[in-house]
Amino acid sequence: MITKKIYKYMEGELSEQEDAIVREYPLTIVVNGQEFATLVCSPEHLDELVIGFLASEGVIRSYGDIKKLTIDEPRGFAYVDLLAPLPESSAFSKRFIGSCCGKSRQFYLLNDVRTAKTVMSTTKIGVEQCFSLMNTLQNGSVVFRETGGVHNAALCDESGIVIARSDVGRHNALDKIYGYCLRHSIPMRDKLVAFSGRVSSEVLLKVSKMGAGIVLSKSAPTDLALQLADDLRITVVGFIRGATLNIYTHPERIIV
Repeated sequence: MITKKIYKYMEGELSEQEDAIVREYPLTIVVNGQEFATLVCSPEHLDELVIGFLASEGVIRSYGDIKKLTIDEPRGFAYVDLLAPLPESSAFSKRFIGSCCGKSRQFYLLNDVRTAKTVMSTTKIGVEQCFSLMNTLQNGSVVFRETGGVHNAALCDESGIVIARSDVGRHNALDKIYGYCLRHSIPMRDKLVAFSGRVSSEVLLKVSKMGAGIVLSKSAPTDLALQLADDLRITVVGFIRGATLNIYTHPERIIV
């Protein structure tokens, strides 16, 4: 965070104040000497972000696929050396239309076909745990409380939050969680994800790749996200606000 002098209008008057502003930082990822992508992110936990992003994109399958990772924070570069050649670039942009688990036709990027998983988790949580985890996620982020300018994500189990990350980009927050899990060899079958943003199809696919069976959100899902969640056996719980929530898919994992 940084602070900036602002003029605040309140109750008919302007006053000069200091306000906390969230930082936005461009990070260019270079893989095997080739510029791969530039992410606009929050400049914390950048190593986890790079690992999780590359795994989400299907470039790596495990942390062991990385020979060396160097972050040049002043210049805004991350240099990644892989043990194997970089996969064909067309795999990251071609659209694939096919069946998902033998059910409805869905749209995937080609690398999503290789990395999206049907989740077989049997983990269950109670309704009160859903409320508790969402409240803890939102209230536990200092950056969110100070600026209101970040998305929050957390890896959780039945006892509470395991690790939480914040970022200006909602996808980045999830990639940081994913990168942390890969780096520390944390199994995902008994875990769930709490998330502050809208559950889009891209968010749902990231949860699938991580292997979590439940995603909790204070916001809404999209229709394509719910189609994917049905097919990939992921429980989506949205609009967790106050004492209400909506269970959209696979309700057997939520104990009422």
